[in-house]
Amino acid sequence: MSAPQLTHLLVLEQATRLPDGAGGFTTTWATLCTHWAEITSGAGRITAGEEVFVSQVPYRITLRAAPVGSAARPRPEQRLRLGSRIFTILAVAERDATGRYLVCFSREEVPA
Repeated sequence: MSAPQLTHLLVLEQATRLPDGAGGFTTTWATLCTHWAEITSGAGRITAGEEVFVSQVPYRITLRAAPVGSAARPRPEQRLRLGSRIFTILAVAERDATGRYLVCFSREEVPA
């Protein structure tokens, strides 16, 4: 297996809930770290959202591994951002037995 081409600088973000002052909460995204990564797209599809159709494309995002428990290690429910593009992380696994790289199985959603 060849080494991945880590050519995209992505920002790892985690959701935080803050009180809105009216008894509810607002969700904001806090930056945890940055990762150089390789992005590979899968086959997309269009699904019905609440008010619009949404284009969903699965992605495999490969990046250097971080130790378990480290804030730099991606987890499901976090997201990776590339400029205005948002990739929601669905699952994370080691790329191979050496454990030098992680693969983030993610999804990008954009209005169609």
